[in-house]
Amino acid sequence: MSGIYTLSERPELGRQISDIHNAVWPRFMQENDVANRAWPLLFEVWGDFQVVLVGEEDRVVAAGHALPFAWDGSLETLPYGWEAATAQGMRDYEQGIAPGALNAYAIVVAPGQQGKGYSGFILNALRVQAQKYGLHSVVACVRPTLKALYPLTPIERYARWTQPDGLPFDPWIRVHWRAGGEMLNVSPRSMEITGSVGEWEEWAGMCFPESGEYVVKGALQPVTIDVESDKGLYYDPNVWMWHKIRAVE
Repeated sequence: MSGIYTLSERPELGRQISDIHNAVWPRFMQENDVANRAWPLLFEVWGDFQVVLVGEEDRVVAAGHALPFAWDGSLETLPYGWEAATAQGMRDYEQGIAPGALNAYAIVVAPGQQGKGYSGFILNALRVQAQKYGLHSVVACVRPTLKALYPLTPIERYARWTQPDGLPFDPWIRVHWRAGGEMLNVSPRSMEITGSVGEWEEWAGMCFPESGEYVVKGALQPVTIDVESDKGLYYDPNVWMWHKIRAVE
């Protein structure tokens, strides 16, 4: 049946959601330890904060994932980036700390369904769930849609680019802006992904003959390869967007 559901309401949609994630993310983005620890908890613990847009033939066209965490609404206490915020959400849950905000883990749209405004529907659904549970904000450490086309431009500059009409240049930042989101800051090292040179060659589908920085398809900034140490290192840069649900008390 078409509509927006939570995974608590439709747990059987989990397989479709996983398939979409596998299809839309670059291979290396699946190699972060924090993300891999948090993923099963989204389904097992925080089903009410996983929203799913279902279209014809009961097919998932978009999904949004989030986890609550303790945040007082101040820039000083905002975690550095996506990885730090996700890790904090897990710690808060384990320690029984009451959450104040909802942290967006990811929003994905199925291949062939992009450009239809579905991401905006999902973002609004997360806001509705946050309000339902008395949370004051939804914050999202956004992975800018077009940044991979400009991997040599620092995220601090890219995040501030605008179109001739004054709207944000990046489509995903623009979705958040139109939904009332406020840009808080940028996180050049929001998520860390490490691996051996061989692993990175497999993930990237290319060879790294010598040490240095490489532009890799799907990466938002260069990947650093150290052949002598047999190590590849990549930091995914993100932009913090803030959606206020109600006034912070």
